[in-house]
Amino acid sequence: MNIPMVDLKGQYETIKTEIDSAILQALGETRFILGPNVQAFDQEAAEYLGVQHAISCANGTDALHLALLASGIQPGDEVITSAFTFIATAEAISFIGATPVFVDIQPHSFNIDPDQIRAAITDKTRAILPVHLFGQPADMKEILALAEEFDLLVIEDCAQSFGSRYAGSATGNIGLAGAFSFFPSKNLGCYGDGGMVTTNDDDTATQIKMLRNHGSSQQYHHDVIGVNSRLDELQAVILRIKLRHIDEYNRKRLDVARAYNDRLAGSRFEAPAIPDDRDHVFHQYTLLCDGRDAVREAVLAKGVACAIYYPIPLHMQKAFADTEQPRLPITEATAKRCLSLPIFPEMTGQQIDTVCEAVLSAA
Repeated sequence: MNIPMVDLKGQYETIKTEIDSAILQALGETRFILGPNVQAFDQEAAEYLGVQHAISCANGTDALHLALLASGIQPGDEVITSAFTFIATAEAISFIGATPVFVDIQPHSFNIDPDQIRAAITDKTRAILPVHLFGQPADMKEILALAEEFDLLVIEDCAQSFGSRYAGSATGNIGLAGAFSFFPSKNLGCYGDGGMVTTNDDDTATQIKMLRNHGSSQQYHHDVIGVNSRLDELQAVILRIKLRHIDEYNRKRLDVARAYNDRLAGSRFEAPAIPDDRDHVFHQYTLLCDGRDAVREAVLAKGVACAIYYPIPLHMQKAFADTEQPRLPITEATAKRCLSLPIFPEMTGQQIDTVCEAVLSAA
């Protein structure tokens, strides 16, 4: 039995009638740029997340870029973030001329360590950009306290955490702004690229709406230099339908994670914790093990997909070689030991058993 990391085809089959009918209707209306489905999705996502404003854009990287620009981050400012994440997080910081300052993660949550944030704050620090990695919210209470103490902005990277909650608030509804990705494999994913910025600040929302549309709030009137970053109408159709199912999708992911944890208990594999004080939506199920590369090859040989997120931490990437970077021991050790297993809402008990048997036989 071959098992993929995610089964998008299987998911599509469960909502095919809804998707196909809604796409045909949108095609017939031919309002493809900032059309009715984009507007409706923005409103529905805002209501779901409990935020005042949800502004869709072309992709998750643009969402980070727009959030940073709208927050007033300037060239020369420093933004503290995690080194254990996809490059888009730091790429967006660098792209606007600011400097990403990488700090270490906590050993078991994979998220940025607030104690390490404090040690990295300088007079150039303007913001903290925590990543809710693999679907688990970062320690936002501690991060917000640091931000208040040092008068810093907080911008959340929610690319992997749609639907997760911390202290009752959805991720993306905690800092000044949140940046989401709707890449197809995400918990809430479209059938191409898509992204969104959320905020409760009216001025920030106004800036983002202008910036995503060539700096324009009125046709042919350009108040600022912006970009072209608008969600496609057909992707909005898909996202509106999937949003109706997101709680079910996330619940089923959690069920898979719990089943994995039960099966792997007592083995040499360190399973991810399932916290009681926040909602982990398990975009990825990532365990830790010694001899990771040999385990990965053995699992793949059984026809079971697995992946490494992320093999090279950002502070060790060539793209950031021109800036002085610290040693980050927990991040570096985690990058050598992490292995992600298949997880998607449609997984069957047989598939879960097959994955666990492949992993345990590699021990």
